[in-house]
Amino acid sequence: MRIARFSYEDAITYGIVDGGELVVLAGDPMFAGFQPTGTRVPLGDVALLAPVIPRSKIVCVGKNYHDHAAEMGSDAPAEPLLFLKPNTSVIGPGDAIVRPAQSQRTDHEGELAVVIGRIAKNVTTDKALEYVFGYTIGNDVTARDLQKSDGQWARAKGFDTFCPLGPAIETEFDPAGDARVVTRVNGEVRQDAAISDMIHSVAEIIAYASAAFTLLPGDVILTGTPAGVGEFVAGDKVEVEITGLGLLGNTVRDA
Repeated sequence: MRIARFSYEDAITYGIVDGGELVVLAGDPMFAGFQPTGTRVPLGDVALLAPVIPRSKIVCVGKNYHDHAAEMGSDAPAEPLLFLKPNTSVIGPGDAIVRPAQSQRTDHEGELAVVIGRIAKNVTTDKALEYVFGYTIGNDVTARDLQKSDGQWARAKGFDTFCPLGPAIETEFDPAGDARVVTRVNGEVRQDAAISDMIHSVAEIIAYASAAFTLLPGDVILTGTPAGVGEFVAGDKVEVEITGLGLLGNTVRDA
């Protein structure tokens, strides 16, 4: 089942994607369940929004593909390397990524995003996927020069607009399958890798993160990016596509 959050006739609501239409729901299905209102609207008539606004946090994993760890000049981490993005960094499909005046280099990092569906604390790896509501696409936008100069990642990863999410949440996606994550800038492929190449699996990441802090419904986990991260500039279009999840596209402008 594919769930979209969208704006239609000056209202923000949720719907189930059914071909070229949306089956409008009574509320956020994560909390209100899947209750159709009886209304259907054409998908082409709505503005898709970020499918979720995390209630508390976006948990990110650094260097979670062997090839990306190598291109960053380091060994693969023995355990998931965690950091956080603020929920104010979230934007949706079609929204503009704004390059801040403080940075001279912004990079794309296409990633599989996991949406947590219920409270998770100290969960085991074998039970971890039971806490997932669904999956979507993320772009862990990074001010690469500030990441290097700051020595830690909060500012470089946390600017407003630095976490595009979308286009929808897929509840039946298999994170252990053969899906690929592909990132393009102006149509040129920059990243292309199988999600199965992740060092730490989705289940392992959830278990590891939940041992440190409670994961709440609506929290998002960005699971890491493959090799090929690179720069984009104002006027570019950045697209991240994952098999079975669709395509997340964003334009770029300077602040």
